[in-house]
Amino acid sequence: MPYESTAPATAPPLGVGMVGYAFMGQAHSQGWRTVGRVFDLPLAPALAAVCGRDPAAVRAAAARLGWAAAETDWRALIARDDVHLVDICTPGDSHAEIALAALAAGKHVLCEKPLANTVAEAEEMARAAREARQRGQVAMVGFNYRRTPALALARRMVADGRLGTLRHVRVSYLQDWLVDPAFPLAWRLRKEAAGSGALGDLGAHAIDIAQHLAGSPLTGVSAQTETFVRYRPLRQDAPDGELGEVTVDDAALFTGRLAAGALASFEVTRVAAGRKNALRVEVNGTLGSLAFDLERLNELEFHDHTQAAGESGFRRILVTEHDHPYLEAWWPPGHGLGYEHTFTHQARDLVHAVAAGTQPAPSFEDGLQVQRVLAAVEESARRNCVYTPVAEPTPA
Repeated sequence: MPYESTAPATAPPLGVGMVGYAFMGQAHSQGWRTVGRVFDLPLAPALAAVCGRDPAAVRAAAARLGWAAAETDWRALIARDDVHLVDICTPGDSHAEIALAALAAGKHVLCEKPLANTVAEAEEMARAAREARQRGQVAMVGFNYRRTPALALARRMVADGRLGTLRHVRVSYLQDWLVDPAFPLAWRLRKEAAGSGALGDLGAHAIDIAQHLAGSPLTGVSAQTETFVRYRPLRQDAPDGELGEVTVDDAALFTGRLAAGALASFEVTRVAAGRKNALRVEVNGTLGSLAFDLERLNELEFHDHTQAAGESGFRRILVTEHDHPYLEAWWPPGHGLGYEHTFTHQARDLVHAVAAGTQPAPSFEDGLQVQRVLAAVEESARRNCVYTPVAEPTPA
């Protein structure tokens, strides 16, 4: 049965239309299905329609994921009167076209990361979002890891000065699903569809987390990238010898400088054998340090450097208290959350922004900043690790 919100009957509806129903579409659907059952909301999200190209497959996805209707043309989905917000969960090569059309049609927009495949596309999307803001519309990028309670708490502690002046930010994001050279040439391995490889897929998250925690943008980078398996089977069942070229990176290593003065380092890869979704973050400051590991996502490590040396060291903060970010609506302390909850929190924040008419974060401008860093990383790697400034925003 289609999901019906349990928000108060007086709450006006917010009809959501989603384009794409694969991995990210499933995760976003979970968030939209759950958010009205957990949080008190000013609007009642309704899963109005989901869109995909295959009629039978999208109808099955609608039934499985809780959407009231199915469409095979995203233009038809945008045109629906019961769709007020368009959620884009497609490959990067279609983000700009769909988002621009949705904003032009007067819809709010949530777009998965990275915002686009090129800086030029991202600039056009950010410009359209600025213009839409004048009409009361909002647009947000789906960097869901910001909504992990432990990372949200880390951001609060940095902003409160608990770490003093920041010196270092380091992020590694390791996966292993491309170790096997027989893995087929999926869309994520083609530049025209994905924009880049591990860099855009994982590096976009790493860059956003670093900038968000530090409260400061990256201003320049030095980078190396590598594609270890340059040809892969065109299909899972492709005959021997029927290969296609991989046109994106398998891994990227880069360092950078933040505007506030801290140094940053990054490692992202999809060929780290044994690492499934290993995201690790550490921030060091003059007064202390914070560390986070996604495989222990309900925990945050904190070192208070103002304590006496004989008593200091990293201690574990179990991030399950009701005064921790997002946890006022969940379980009693000690009962942890998971990956899927980040999408529920994302939906919560977006619904509140739509109702209040305020700009949600991360905005399309934030997505554009990440896109500029990705472009600088690619340019630095092309020039054999030459330090490359991140392009500065042009005046609005």
